[in-house]
Amino acid sequence: MQKSKQNFKYIFFDFVAAAITWTLFFRYRKIYIEPQKLGYEIPVQFDTKFYIALIIIPLFWIFLHLLSGYYRVPYRKSRLQELGQTFFTTLLGVTIIFFAFILDDWVGQYKHYYLMYLTLFGLQFISTYIPRLFLTSITNNRVHARKLLFNTLIIGCHKKALKLLEEVESQKISSGLKFVGFVYVDKQDNYLLDDVLPNLGYIDSIEQIISEHKIEEIVIAVESREHCKIKNIVNKLQGTKVLIKVIPDMYDILIGKVRMSSIFGMPLIEINHNIMPVWQQHAKRFLDVFLSIIAILILFPVYLVLSIGVKLSSQGPIFYSHFRIGKGKKPFKIYKFRSMFIDAEKNGPALSSKTDSRVTGFGRFMRKTRLDEIPQFFNVLKGDMSIVGPRPERQFFIDQIVEKAPHYVHLLSVRPGITSWGQVKYGYAENVSQMIERLKYDIIYIENRSLYIDFKIMIYTIKIIFQGKGM
Repeated sequence: MQKSKQNFKYIFFDFVAAAITWTLFFRYRKIYIEPQKLGYEIPVQFDTKFYIALIIIPLFWIFLHLLSGYYRVPYRKSRLQELGQTFFTTLLGVTIIFFAFILDDWVGQYKHYYLMYLTLFGLQFISTYIPRLFLTSITNNRVHARKLLFNTLIIGCHKKALKLLEEVESQKISSGLKFVGFVYVDKQDNYLLDDVLPNLGYIDSIEQIISEHKIEEIVIAVESREHCKIKNIVNKLQGTKVLIKVIPDMYDILIGKVRMSSIFGMPLIEINHNIMPVWQQHAKRFLDVFLSIIAILILFPVYLVLSIGVKLSSQGPIFYSHFRIGKGKKPFKIYKFRSMFIDAEKNGPALSSKTDSRVTGFGRFMRKTRLDEIPQFFNVLKGDMSIVGPRPERQFFIDQIVEKAPHYVHLLSVRPGITSWGQVKYGYAENVSQMIERLKYDIIYIENRSLYIDFKIMIYTIKIIFQGKGM
C-alpha cells in the first residue's frame, strides 16, 4: 500500500506535467508560430481537439514512463539516474509526438520546426523533472533521517551478521534498513544475535516469515565457511518479491562484483536475476500477444487439418490438456493437440521417447514438426505462457528434478514458453536426467534473455519445424 501511494504521487505529477506542457505548447504555437506563417495574430481558442489531446497526450507519457520502468522502484531512487532516465524518455516521447502531430503544421520558415521541437522538449523535461526531483529528494531525506524504513531480514546469526547490524545502526545517514529479526541456517542451542534481534526461525520457513513480517529486503550475512550454502539460500528465496543482497568478501570485490550504488550505504551485492530491461519486458509481452493473434489467424487452416488428422488417427478428443507449473509456481492448464492414444497415462505421468508406443502415427508427425504445440498460442493470450521461455513441466517431474538440481526453481521466475533454447538446443527429454541436462540451457537463457535472443530462438524453432527435427 505504501509503494502504491508513492507511485501514485509520481504518476499524478507526471500527468499534470504533461497537461501543463501541452497547454503551454499549444499557446506557443498559436501566439508565436502560426502568426509568422499567416501574417496576422491568431486567437487562442481551446477547441474540442485540444481537450481530447489534453487527455491523450498525458496518458501517452504515463504509458511511456511505465515502459521505461520508472514506476517500478518508487523509493530510494538515484537522483542522477533519474535525471538521465527523464532526459532520454523525454527525448523519445517528444520525437514520437513531433512526427505524429506536429510535422504537418504550417510554418513560415523551416527553422520553426526546430524551435517547436526544442520548445516542446524543454517544457516537457523541466515540468517533469522538477516535481520528480522535489519528490525524490523529500523521500530520500526521510529515508536518511530514519523516518522511512523498510522491513529487513538478516539470514545469518554469527559474527558477520552482528557486524552488519552494528554498522547499519551506527550510520549517521540511514540506508533505510529496519532489521526485524534474523533467520538461522544451522540449528544450534544459541546464536550471537539472540540478544539484539528476534529469532524468527529456520531458513526452511523463509516464505512464511517473509509473509508474516512483511519483509521487503533480505541481507545474506553468512560466515565464510557457510558460503557453499548461499546457492541453496537463493534457491529458497526464488519467487519471493523481496530485494536480496549479500555481504561481499574480498574475492567478490577483486573480481568486480561489488558496485558502489550509494555513497553512504554499505557495499552489498544485489542479487537480481531480472536482467532484461523493463521496456523489453513490456515489449516482449506486447509481441507475445500480437504474434499469437497473427499466428492463430494464419494457422487457422492448419488447426482444421490437424483436428481432422487427430480425429481420424485414433479415438478420443482432439485436444489434450493437463496442469503444468508456470511463473511463480502457479499451476495452469496447458493445451495441445492430442498425440497419444487415450488413457496413455493411466499408470501415472511418464515422459515420452522416440519409440514410445503410446504415441499415434499422426501424433509422431505432429511431434516432429512441433505442430502439437500450436494450441498453446491461446495459453500465451491468457498470460500463462510466453512464446519463448523455459518449457513448463508437471509438478510430478519438478519434484524429482529439484531433488537433484535445486536451481530448477529459477525457471519458475519467468513465464514458460512454447519454445525455448533448451528445446532448440537439446530437444525433448526422455527422462529426469535428460531434463536436468537440458536445464543448463534454460538457466543460461534466463540469465541472458533479451528480445534479440528471443528472435533467434524463434527463427531456429521455425527452422526445426520445416526440417521436421522436433523429436
